[in-house]
Amino acid sequence: MSSKTARKQGRRRLIAVFAVSVAVPAATLGAACSRDGGPAAPPTAATPSATAATSSARSATTGPGTSSPGGSTTPAPADFPYEPLWPFRDRAEAAAWQQDSASGHQPWHLDPAATAQSFTQHYLGFAGLDKIVKVATEGEQSRVSVGFGNPNGVAVVAAVIHLVRLGHGDAAPWEVVGTDDTALALTTPSYGAAVHSPIAVGGTITGVDESLRVRVLRSDRDQPVGQAAPIPAGGAGSPWTTTVSVPDACPATLTIVVATGGHVAEVERFAVTGAHC
Repeated sequence: MSSKTARKQGRRRLIAVFAVSVAVPAATLGAACSRDGGPAAPPTAATPSATAATSSARSATTGPGTSSPGGSTTPAPADFPYEPLWPFRDRAEAAAWQQDSASGHQPWHLDPAATAQSFTQHYLGFAGLDKIVKVATEGEQSRVSVGFGNPNGVAVVAAVIHLVRLGHGDAAPWEVVGTDDTALALTTPSYGAAVHSPIAVGGTITGVDESLRVRVLRSDRDQPVGQAAPIPAGGAGSPWTTTVSVPDACPATLTIVVATGGHVAEVERFAVTGAHC
């Protein structure tokens, strides 16, 4: 388990979560992009077969403030102690969608795999990561492994996206709150930290001849609010660091993403964390 996942554990009441892993065949989830960056209808995928897996218990306390639609900072709900990264900026936006959902408006918000795929391809811009490799969902938590097909036709996991329902019950939409880090870790800033410009960003990488690309995003902006020059990296658990200037990004909830690739695909691994300013 990564240090970032451990920090999430320290922020929530202990809740034992046992996830059921669902292996989905390496199938492309084709989706047309709507105005808010999501697919106009849920992508289709082959019927999964169930396999057993266990996810860790998570814990957290009341989370920090998040950006409201008007750009001001408002307190996060006491029962949602995560950084709401995408597609909704706060509970009010999720509730507004729920009011429209009865008429069939953007039903993909109720599908964690479709939400994770749209986050990856449309919000992060990693169009080549077109496979859902695994889905593990239990209750209001879901982890979706997204990736690509290598030259041998084998699905490769690029990241495990963590989603939580923004609300309660089956009618609440899924919200991306971060990733579970593995060989590529993003540990600075810590998850949910308050940051200011320039932002110190760093972590560890295991790989050979990597080129790390770091960007900072806001869900209400079409372009990154900050990015760093490529960082050459490699080794086993080797540290990497950079700084990113975000002069006009605040106040907001920020998505910080690091990616590497270029061996068999443009993007082969990525990691995401959430912060606010």
